Amino acid sequence: MLTSTAVRATPWFHRYLPFLLWRERVNSDTMRADLIAGLTGAIAVLPQGVAFATIAGMPPQYGLYAGMIPAIIAALFGSSWLLVSGPTTAASMVLFSALSAIAEPGSADYVRLALTLTFMVGVIQLGMGLARLGSLVNFISHSVVIGFTSGAALLIGANQLKNFFGLDIPRGSHFHEMITALFTRFHDINPYITVVGIATLLTGIAVKRWMPRIPYMIVAMLAGGLAAALLNALFGASVTGIKFVGALPSSLPPLSAPDFSLETLKQLAPAVLVVTLFALTEAVSIARALALRVGQEIDGNQEFIGQ
Repeated sequence: MLTSTAVRATPWFHRYLPFLLWRERVNSDTMRADLIAGLTGAIAVLPQGVAFATIAGMPPQYGLYAGMIPAIIAALFGSSWLLVSGPTTAASMVLFSALSAIAEPGSADYVRLALTLTFMVGVIQLGMGLARLGSLVNFISHSVVIGFTSGAALLIGANQLKNFFGLDIPRGSHFHEMITALFTRFHDINPYITVVGIATLLTGIAVKRWMPRIPYMIVAMLAGGLAAALLNALFGASVTGIKFVGALPSSLPPLSAPDFSLETLKQLAPAVLVVTLFALTEAVSIARALALRVGQEIDGNQEFIGQ
């Protein structure tokens, strides 16, 4: 880690433009390695982005947006040479947990709230970094992060039961109600949708287990898509009830101002601090773990700014 003396000795413009420190390290060899790593990451972003957006309750294209723009900004303004910023399972689960009780996932209101919350979190992260509060994450126990993530994972899993089995479970149902509905409404399970879910899940597990070098999410997505297309071709979409995501927008969404109405701020205030601390703790922890492998020094404050 950077010592306090080292941080004070760093020119002020390097603190806000950290890419000036590592640009001299860029050469043809590093560019070649970065190109390969970037291509690999870009291939993985497609299925991961769609999956993370689904977990977060957002339209699929927002997962791709979150995999492109933050990665560029964090690479320029963060302190880690190895950390690739973007959507994660944990962050998606936290976002869903915070907003699913307020608005219908995937709806225009939900997207509006998610974008406003994200903007507020970014402003707080930037402010904490400029105020040199990077050491705050040291006071958050790893057990707390694991416990919170595990609880959110159970909640997400329960919320995905209706999509996996084709059940109509009302939004806002409690955890035990969603689990109970799986058994009390067993006769309403859509077998076609369930087959697609099982095919996708088993393919992903098998590829990850026996062919770890192959992007398992891409293979699983292709297997599920083929299974869905085959079932629709054999029985018809009106019978199977299987719907496709469809073509994703080929451009970024138009710029829009966050909703800073008093009612919205009151709704989001409890979630903003949780998402901020959780996202920063996860990012800085991963950055430190990666830095230990190459002997790099990480500035937690700069990582706050980059994130």
